[in-house]
Amino acid sequence: MPVGSENAPEDFALHRLSWPDFDELARAAGGARTVRQFRRAERSRRLLLLRGLVDVVAKVPDQCEPLPSPEDAWEILARVQARAPRVLDRILAHPYTGSWVGYTTRLFHHQTTGVCPLWVHVGHVHALAAAAAIHAGLPFRTSVPVWDGGAILPTIGMARLSADEPFSVADVHSDGERVEIRSGSTCVRLPNDRSAEAPGWWPLRHVSVRTRGQSFSVHLDDIDPYRGLHEPVLPQRLSTGEVDTWRALITDAWRLITEHLPEMAPALRAGLESLVPRPAVPFRMPSASTGEAFGSAIVSRPVDGFELAAMLVHEFQHIRLGGLLHFIRLREKDPRLRFHTPWRDDPRPLAGVLQGVYAFFGVTMFWRALAQRGSDRRAAFEFAYWRAGTWDTLQALRDDPALTTAGHRFVEGIAAELGPWQDEPVPADLAEQAVALIADHRAGWRIRHVRPDPDTVRAVSEAWLAGRQRLAGVRVADGRTPTPVSDGSWSQARLDLVRLSFVESADSASWSAVPDATPADLAYARGQLTEAARGYRAELDADPDRPASWTGLGLALSGLGAQAPARALLTCPELVRAVHRRIRTGAANAVAPDELADWIGRFLP
Repeated sequence: MPVGSENAPEDFALHRLSWPDFDELARAAGGARTVRQFRRAERSRRLLLLRGLVDVVAKVPDQCEPLPSPEDAWEILARVQARAPRVLDRILAHPYTGSWVGYTTRLFHHQTTGVCPLWVHVGHVHALAAAAAIHAGLPFRTSVPVWDGGAILPTIGMARLSADEPFSVADVHSDGERVEIRSGSTCVRLPNDRSAEAPGWWPLRHVSVRTRGQSFSVHLDDIDPYRGLHEPVLPQRLSTGEVDTWRALITDAWRLITEHLPEMAPALRAGLESLVPRPAVPFRMPSASTGEAFGSAIVSRPVDGFELAAMLVHEFQHIRLGGLLHFIRLREKDPRLRFHTPWRDDPRPLAGVLQGVYAFFGVTMFWRALAQRGSDRRAAFEFAYWRAGTWDTLQALRDDPALTTAGHRFVEGIAAELGPWQDEPVPADLAEQAVALIADHRAGWRIRHVRPDPDTVRAVSEAWLAGRQRLAGVRVADGRTPTPVSDGSWSQARLDLVRLSFVESADSASWSAVPDATPADLAYARGQLTEAARGYRAELDADPDRPASWTGLGLALSGLGAQAPARALLTCPELVRAVHRRIRTGAANAVAPDELADWIGRFLP
């Protein structure tokens, strides 16, 4: 898939990706070689952006003050390249070099100020140059920005300085061996071992593990200001105990990946070099990455190594898709928020859905590998849940006209792998539970984000109030465009409770800690469907607008075999609730939610 190769000079090295490599990536295959191709392309991209930024800033020198011109940093980087070119490669490969240069370039393009004054963002180039010179053992002198007392040396660490102002300047000097950072009366001397803690010095943490003959090394970056997803952030330094916890989790996760996904392990090792640790979020596994910070993932502390392994695979899929998107366009621009996905509660655009499908294709692959090697009910449920949810989303995406020819080819490559997994054996009760909970999320999304046609709501309401047995000429279900504004709060309690049931150590305190869980939710998770239906009816008597009670009633009735009301509550809950709202004031007696749902359900195709 050469880009622009026809008119390139003979001595101009282009980055190329072959169609066989493209097809391997679509199948979540492809080894470290392809990842290294992405890294080389990313190096070129960042170098071009960096030179472009230096050129732009040179035209407005007042944007640099009180720091030197970025040309000074460029001169240091040129010296580094001449003496130790691999050091320059290391600095350019640093994930947050990419996020910084992209962020700062956008600030100039849009003529806006970011989290910090513009000179602080521009001045980060001096921190990169200083770090490169230190790695190369070059003598140098420069100045770097200080934010809230922190002077970052990317890939090395952060000096902690006394500062009277939120933003200031520090001088960095090295004779080629010793390094000093000064600001006012404060001087921080870097230890000979840069990875060691010292007064005023926070080194960049590093974790290295080895299992099954394969090593894995990753930074735990809690200091780089450009490690955030959208905006620069201040340090969030981990304690020694927290680092030990992360080291144990990474060890367990890497063991699981090398044991169960041995073909993916070398590529993941080559593609993931930095983790941004975040605090744990109970019953959630939030993680994130960005195409500009190739090689980095933001990860909340998980419960165990299984969760972390799934998160690492998930983010690695995002990372290599981000690398691929710098080679070829898979979609046309289409910002419309129109897709449901089981991993997000809001309507999603095509770009986000494509990323999500590929990431959760990897998650499905991980849990499938675990489920195939034993009788672990947790793994079997997660495999069943993610294969169903990812496949449903892929089907909605598959024929979308906004996909390019390459995009269709990529999606079909995923489908060729994911499709046959739908028929692989999973314990029947877990498969049914997984499908039901996917339907629960889809119904929850519809009742909150799809607004039924007002004319349909009026016609159905009038038919009910008139006691009609037929809905002649009324289209009960339609393909309405979703809205990003949610009509009611979200609850993930049922899925959380079902997942908790696979934890042997879970006690009554654990069950009661599930956010927003009601007695009806607990009854549903325990398979007590009659009690659950009764509980959801009671919830709707108390709050007839609560979305989770409507969809929960649909789930319980489906399990009890009441197909007509369940069909209405799980396929068009937004219509059932809207009609119920309208007729509550017009009916002489209270309207039972499941009776109305049963009546509407009889007219659904």
